[in-house]
Amino acid sequence: MCRNIRTLFNFDPPATEEEIHAASLQYVRKITGYNKPSKANEEAFIRAVNEIAMVSRELLNTLVTSTEPRNREVEAERARTRAAKRYGTN
Repeated sequence: MCRNIRTLFNFDPPATEEEIHAASLQYVRKITGYNKPSKANEEAFIRAVNEIAMVSRELLNTLVTSTEPRNREVEAERARTRAAKRYGTN
C-alpha cells in the first residue's frame, strides 16, 4: 500500500499538489487500514487527507538543502533500472 509514497523534496520541478495529495492519501490509507472508508468514517478520512496534504506542502516549502535539485527523469530511469535488475524484466 505504501509503495506509492515517493520522496517529494528537492526535485526540479517541485512536487505538485496532486503528488502531495496522493502521498497523503496513501499515508492515511496505511495508518487506517482503509482503502475506502465507510460512510461513517468518510468525513474524518477526507479531512485527515486534506490536513496532511496541507502540512506536507508547508514542510516541503520550508525545508532547505545545499544539494542540487534532483531531475525527475533521471530518477525515474534509475528506478526502472533497479526494477529491471530486481524483477528480471525483459
